[in-house]
Amino acid sequence: MRRDPGDRHEFENDYHDADWEWRRPRGIFVLVPIDGEAGAQVRAIRAQHDPRLAAMNAPHVTRIGSSGAGPIAPDTPRDVLERVVGGIAATTAPFEVVAEAPHRFVDTGIVSFPLPARGPLRALHERIVTSGLRFLPTRFAFAPHATISYYPDVSRTKERELLGLRLSAPIRIERLELSLTNDPQPPDVLLSVPLAG
Repeated sequence: MRRDPGDRHEFENDYHDADWEWRRPRGIFVLVPIDGEAGAQVRAIRAQHDPRLAAMNAPHVTRIGSSGAGPIAPDTPRDVLERVVGGIAATTAPFEVVAEAPHRFVDTGIVSFPLPARGPLRALHERIVTSGLRFLPTRFAFAPHATISYYPDVSRTKERELLGLRLSAPIRIERLELSLTNDPQPPDVLLSVPLAG
């Protein structure tokens, strides 16, 4: 059984519901691509430890749609997204965050680098969720992270190896990407906007 990489240890008890199977709701997700040196490191870690995840998508932080807020309503017009999210991006300066030590979600093989839940990443999140856009529900509190292993079963040896990893470069937040998901179809990128404040 696979669960949402947006889950975090504050809600680990939810994992004990053996009948719950994660499937992303149809909606518009807001991603923060991880580029630069940190992105190269995350990409290399994924390629080594979870090639399937590495092939599926580029390193990123899901900022809207996973934890803290559900996806934006899928019928939101593109011009509204451009005006609202584009306006937020235009008045937000790029910034950097430092990844914490990896965390494994209980009873799963999902391992992620948690990111600070306070500071500029939280401020950006709050600007989006209070923007007047409509969001689908979520069951998870705000918990930003970058997933490095999702699909493989993780042995104790592999767990120690993954949890011992560190990123030597900060993650630079400088772009927002809006993607319409409708599993199992591939996501459709609707908008990509730089932070330009």
